[in-house]
Amino acid sequence: MSKQIHAFTDDVLGNLDAVGIATAIRDKKISIQEVTKAAIDRAEKVNSQLGAIVLKTYEDAENLKYVNKEGFFYGVPTFIKDNENIKGYPSQFGTGVFKAKAAKSNGSFTNQMLHTGLNYLGKTSLPEFGLICSTENEKWGITRNPWHTDYTTGGSSSGSAAMVASGVVPIAHANDGAGSIRIPASICGLVGLKPSRNRLVNFDGSQVLPINIGYQGVLTRSVRDTAAFMYEAEKFFKNPKIPSIGNVKSPLKKRLKIAYFENEPPHLPGHIDEDTQRVLKETVNLLSSLGHIVEEVKIPVDVENIRRHFLNYYGFLAYLETRMMHLLAGETLRSRQLEPFSYGLSNLFAKNPLRLLNSIKVLKETIGKAEEDLMKKYDVLLTPVTALRTPEIGYFSPLLSSKEIIRRASHFAPFTGMQNVSGAPAISLPLGQDSRGLPLGMQFSAPLGQDALLLELAYEIEEAQPWKNLFDVG
Repeated sequence: MSKQIHAFTDDVLGNLDAVGIATAIRDKKISIQEVTKAAIDRAEKVNSQLGAIVLKTYEDAENLKYVNKEGFFYGVPTFIKDNENIKGYPSQFGTGVFKAKAAKSNGSFTNQMLHTGLNYLGKTSLPEFGLICSTENEKWGITRNPWHTDYTTGGSSSGSAAMVASGVVPIAHANDGAGSIRIPASICGLVGLKPSRNRLVNFDGSQVLPINIGYQGVLTRSVRDTAAFMYEAEKFFKNPKIPSIGNVKSPLKKRLKIAYFENEPPHLPGHIDEDTQRVLKETVNLLSSLGHIVEEVKIPVDVENIRRHFLNYYGFLAYLETRMMHLLAGETLRSRQLEPFSYGLSNLFAKNPLRLLNSIKVLKETIGKAEEDLMKKYDVLLTPVTALRTPEIGYFSPLLSSKEIIRRASHFAPFTGMQNVSGAPAISLPLGQDSRGLPLGMQFSAPLGQDALLLELAYEIEEAQPWKNLFDVG
């Protein structure tokens, strides 16, 4: 009955994480050429079934064209999500409404990522403009979950999640505007850190936005890979306005006070289904057994009100992307060819743009105050990443009405957008499975700048309850 697809095999990559591969290369136990060939072979083995790669740059990878030999991850294979530029290649943003030209230069985050020594094999899939939490579009087809191909990988970092979870590469680029790192991490059994605002290099052009809700990052299978990447990335850019993460290598020593939310009624966003509630309670019990104080609290905001204002702002961003992409693409955008969801979401803003200023004010003031008040009493907030278990392909079809997709998405992932607005760091850890055997992630968030605290806690949890990947179960 299982439809698991993975590429783990007895080659030089084995089940090594990125740190393990980098160490083996430095110690000359394996060569970069062997590593690159093995990763390409793995990609070719599974991509036809997973639909995760939209552009192959194998020749660049084999020739180590843009690899930083001084980087810690020198020679470790990776992928870059196709909403970030690589010089000489198009960025299609998951859409067919224009034909992208080759980028004249790397994106800012591409430069930061490649500075660490990673070697890209290509670009990975995302839904149209990254606006929806599943990749099922006509341009790229469907990106499927390696744990069971009838199910979504989540999104919008869909292809990257599939490539890491299936064992093609140990680390891949992801970014997050409303949960797009954490949702696929949860669904695919990965570690996904949305860092503090301005921790890493931002999306190009995002500095002009009234609230920058977009964040760059990576997906990995181990805490140490995420921690090592953040440490190495800070060698390229370190923000002096927030505490440095540093080289986090060990579990947390101090005990924390951790809050988690009461369940909401079934008709409201924030209601947690039975499987997810079970894993949440298991996580609470695990944290308590480790000596942390864990307390249940009421959600400190009106979820439905925040949802409405967030959608106003998200619609504004969709409008900018769908109506102004021609400035980036250098070509006329055929808006009538947009998927119904993309068009409908952007129209939420277009129909009443005057609501935007009030929504910005409400989001900044309400979420900021709620988070500030909560973090006066607690060190960390625990929530599920998604309130509902992983849906099958088709549940988030972009051909559904925008109203229906918004309703489904609001109930599916009501907890991730808060940190995008506030700027606080949040990490997804694979702490359970649903009744069908699919991964379920839990989210831990902390005050702005406290990324290192989350990584230390993640180390402790990983050590206390090691999670399995497809190498272990497949």
